[in-house]
Amino acid sequence: MRIGILSKNQKLYSTQRLKEAILKAGHKCKILHQNYFAIYVEEDEPKLMFKQKNIPKLDAIIPRIAASESTFGLAVLRQFEQIGVFSLNHSNAISLARDKLRTLQVLSRRNIGIPASAFVHKKEDIMPAISHLGGAPIILKLLHGTQGMGVMLAETEKSAEAILETLYLAQKEVIIQKFVAEAKGCDIRAFVVGDRVVAAMRRKAQGNEFRSNVHRGGITEKVTLTPEVEAVALRAAHILGLRVAGVDILESNDGPKIMEVNASPGLEGIEAATGVNVAGEIVEYLEEQIEFPDVDLRERLSVSKGFKVVEIVVSKNSELASQTIEQASLKEKGIQVLTVVRNGLTIPNPGDTLELHVGDTMLCFGKILALKALMPRPTKNSKK
Repeated sequence: MRIGILSKNQKLYSTQRLKEAILKAGHKCKILHQNYFAIYVEEDEPKLMFKQKNIPKLDAIIPRIAASESTFGLAVLRQFEQIGVFSLNHSNAISLARDKLRTLQVLSRRNIGIPASAFVHKKEDIMPAISHLGGAPIILKLLHGTQGMGVMLAETEKSAEAILETLYLAQKEVIIQKFVAEAKGCDIRAFVVGDRVVAAMRRKAQGNEFRSNVHRGGITEKVTLTPEVEAVALRAAHILGLRVAGVDILESNDGPKIMEVNASPGLEGIEAATGVNVAGEIVEYLEEQIEFPDVDLRERLSVSKGFKVVEIVVSKNSELASQTIEQASLKEKGIQVLTVVRNGLTIPNPGDTLELHVGDTMLCFGKILALKALMPRPTKNSKK
């Protein structure tokens, strides 16, 4: 295979490790600086030129786009996608993960723990927002930042107000976030590749520094994740549409809280702390994706008239609760259960003997009329 790495600096540790892993696997590698591309948008003929020449034919591209250069870098990546080159992480997923507020908004409706947060525009809304989050100390985060830059701890409400007013005058957009004191300057980085967490480390802040990022002087150690934390990391990456991600998690008294999901996580810290060949894991996964590319089941299977792909949640009042798939006569009704998601874990191609539990989410394909009969209905006490 011919694999490209979209990177502004071929000497970076992560870029070099990926190149080594690609070559070791017997593939060809080309490192491409995003700023040397020219994008041509023409009807039925999207083009990409690199240094005024046609780009070499590629089977896949690994995006390592710097957060500071997202606009043009993502435009280049979208063009690669338009001309049929497989991207390890899709441009839309990277764009979503780069926006901290959008990430929190998406995760907030998916039963995943996140630190309580607020985003306001007017000066008079600052103090009510801080009060709503429980008061100082409080975390202030620039909407776009990386490696701990643009993250501040305000010890008092007055200092928080002063910092926010200054940032607003400078036309900076800021997220106000509850400080998770019990984390004690530590967080977990879970490195997701496909359907697995291939490596995980705990990062600890040093001295008076509250940020645990390695670039801020934090120290690291290998950690074995609990099933709960691992499931949360996988769900967060998958909800955002990322195939490869660094998921940063705080350990709070209320369970794991997603702090950030990084679409272009560095390899140096995680490989040094865990001894895992993460670059090799990424290349192995990429090989699998090229050989067996993802298929949009909703798009492919929904084209049949009278059939649809839907998600059905098993509720307390559902006729499916505590029944096996066979007992529920789903196949006789023309319904195929493709997967069942239970407590964040996916059960693919479930057998007829699987008992359905309250809270399970089934991905089903079948006749629309039969599917409608299984959809949860509002109770009499439901709000209109």
